[in-house]
Amino acid sequence: MNPAPLLQVTNLSVDFPVGRAILGAARSWLRAVNEVSFELQASETLGLVGESGCGKTSLGRAIVRLVEPAGGRICFEGADITQARGLELRSLRRNFQIIFQDPYGSLDPRLTIEDIIGEALDIHRLASSSSDRRSQVAALLQDVGLDETHLARFPHEFSGGQRQRIGIARALAVRPKLIVCDEPVSALDVSVQAQVVNLLRDLQRDRGISYLFIAHDLAVVEHISERIMVMYLGRIVETGSASEVCGQPGHPYTQALLSAVPVIDAQSKRKRIVLQGDVPSAVQPPGGCPFHPRCPVAEARCRVERPILRELKPRHWVACHLA
Repeated sequence: MNPAPLLQVTNLSVDFPVGRAILGAARSWLRAVNEVSFELQASETLGLVGESGCGKTSLGRAIVRLVEPAGGRICFEGADITQARGLELRSLRRNFQIIFQDPYGSLDPRLTIEDIIGEALDIHRLASSSSDRRSQVAALLQDVGLDETHLARFPHEFSGGQRQRIGIARALAVRPKLIVCDEPVSALDVSVQAQVVNLLRDLQRDRGISYLFIAHDLAVVEHISERIMVMYLGRIVETGSASEVCGQPGHPYTQALLSAVPVIDAQSKRKRIVLQGDVPSAVQPPGGCPFHPRCPVAEARCRVERPILRELKPRHWVACHLA
C-alpha cells in the first residue's frame, strides 16, 4: 500500500485573460493549464518538461498559489488548499516554496543578502532575536555553498550561479516540505547547472524535501527526477518513471524532445526528429490531439479525437492513439 501523497493535484486548470473590452471584461481566455492531475510523494522529485509556452511555469505557480486556479483541486498533506486566502495562505506557504528561473530578477537589488533570506524568517516569526536571525541566515548560506562574509553584500556583487544559490537559501529558510523549482538552471552556464543540480540533490538527501522540477531540458530532468511528466499545450501527454519515459518514450512529442538531447557516444544511431512549426495558440487550440499539427505520424483520427492518458505499462501513461 502506497503512502498518502504529499501533494495531490486533480483536474487543475489555469486561465489568463487575453485583451480587454471597453468595460474591462476579457475578450477571450487563454487556458495555460488544462485539467492536469498528478501526485507527488514525500522526498520525491517529479520532473516536468516541455517547450516554452506549454504551461509548465503556470502550473508550478498555481501549486504555490502565485496564480489563481480556474478549476480543480490542490491538496497538500490531504488538505484542500485551493481556496486558501490571507493569513491561512501565508501560514501554508511555510510548507511549499518556489525557486524562480531568473537569478538576476528574483532578488531585490536594494536588500543585502542577510535581509533577502532573513525576510522569510521575519514573516513567519522563525527567529527569536536579531542575533538568532543572523546565525540562521549564515547557516543557510553555508548549506548552499556560500559563507557569512556574504551577509552584508548585495545581489549585483554575485554571479548568476551564486545568486541562484541565494534563491535556494531563501526557499530553505522556512523549512519547506515541497519546493517548486521553476527552470532553476536554464539561465546558467552548463558547468554551473551541474553544480546547482547536485546541490539540490544533496539538500533533498539531507532534508527530505520534495521537488517539482520544471525544465525544458530533458537531460537535466532525467538526471534529477524519479518520475517525469511531459507537457504539451497545457496537458500532460506522457508520464512515468524517468527510466521508462527517457528509455522507451511512447509519445511522438517525447521522442522529439529526446532526439534533441546531445549524445556523447559517436556511435549512437539516435535519429534527430525536427518538429515543424511552433506550439499552437492556447487561445484557439487545435481540435483532436493538440499535437497533431506538428506530429510526423498523425492520422485522420488524431485530427478529430483527443486521446486520453492510458497505461501502456505499469505506471507509464501516454496520451496518444498510436502508442
